Amino acid sequence: MITKDCICENISVSEDGTLLFAGHNTAELAEKYGTPLYLMDEDRIRERCRTYLGAVKEAFGDKGQVLYASKAASFKRICEIMKEEGMGIDVVSAGEIATARKAGFPLERAYFHSNNKTDADIRYAINCGVGYFVVDGPDELRAIQDVAEEMGRTQAVILRITPGIDPHTYEAVATGKVDCKFGSAIELGQAHEITELALSLPNVRLAGFHCHVGSQVFDSSVYIATVDVMVAFLADIRDRFGYETEQLDLGGGYGVRYVAEDPTIDIAAAIREVGVRVKEKVAEYGIPMPLISFEPGRSIVADSGMTLYTVGAVKKLPGYKNYVSVNGGMTDNPRFVLYGAEYTVVPAARMLDQRDMTCSVVGRCCESGDILQEEVSLPSDIRRGDLIAFMTTGAYQYSMASNYNRIPRPAVVMLSGGKHYLAVRRETLEDMLALDQ
Repeated sequence: MITKDCICENISVSEDGTLLFAGHNTAELAEKYGTPLYLMDEDRIRERCRTYLGAVKEAFGDKGQVLYASKAASFKRICEIMKEEGMGIDVVSAGEIATARKAGFPLERAYFHSNNKTDADIRYAINCGVGYFVVDGPDELRAIQDVAEEMGRTQAVILRITPGIDPHTYEAVATGKVDCKFGSAIELGQAHEITELALSLPNVRLAGFHCHVGSQVFDSSVYIATVDVMVAFLADIRDRFGYETEQLDLGGGYGVRYVAEDPTIDIAAAIREVGVRVKEKVAEYGIPMPLISFEPGRSIVADSGMTLYTVGAVKKLPGYKNYVSVNGGMTDNPRFVLYGAEYTVVPAARMLDQRDMTCSVVGRCCESGDILQEEVSLPSDIRRGDLIAFMTTGAYQYSMASNYNRIPRPAVVMLSGGKHYLAVRRETLEDMLALDQ
């Protein structure tokens, strides 16, 4: 059965009113694995990878590649899936590099981001054979030169450029504007300065340029505008320095549905549009076609995820507000606290019941701001032991989870082909204490 809450194709409701995810009964999964519980639809993840790979192949032939932005969700099984699907990967820390390495991911297909890589990070990444560093600024570039020279190596780099595009998305995830901590701005002349510096360093090989305009973008016009700016920049770099760009990374950022009001986006059609524009602009400026990269993260894993909680307490304040407390919170999903992220929230085992109470779903942390979602409609007789589900939680939940209040992090269960298996076990109290001396 499909209801208005089924915002993604892998969500449905059984005849008895139980929420089904990827065909699995969520109440049964909660009973087997406990809550809070992250669920991940592996088949959906693979389908998303193939959609991107097919669209990029169609648009760019052998001049295109897809890199999974692993910050969205990084654990060994995800990296194994990316390897099996033929994806590249971007990583933002030594920890994400180590995770990909543990999964046997070919690190020559890895791109190392971060606006502040330490010397230890740089040394570790070079030792691991990371293919490309995405360089944010001249301080980092000089540090890579120093470490690479000391190690007797030459490291390929991609320079992160700020194109000055405002994607009209959440302020917290807008990364293409001039006033941003990431990248070197074209508008201020910094992009040209760092390019000249990169070309002068003997242990650095400039392989191309990167940009990223933000996240949760539904409008292709944002990427079309980015292409216009970036290809003009590549032509200017050729004319100034005689350098022909090998690679142009356009970043990620396509949006997903968190609530019914969010639009859907045809990823394949959007990439086709970008492909047409890139080819037009490259021809217009008379420059060789670079390798074009995309870095989807959220749109690969977000709607492949669902989080299950158990209700612990219900507090009603007549004339004021109602609170439903669950056994998770900002420790396993801080996105509402960070930037007011919206979610579809449902009573997973009571999907057909009348939802006649508006409430705030809150967490268990000793923190008044520990709120998971406001203005949620639930049955007025919701009670301790009932199951609550948050949809579209595959991106930036597990990866942002913490041990605030010394609360262990949830397990991750993968769903595939009608079966389920543990990908990340539930953290224990002993795990948290293991580092204490």
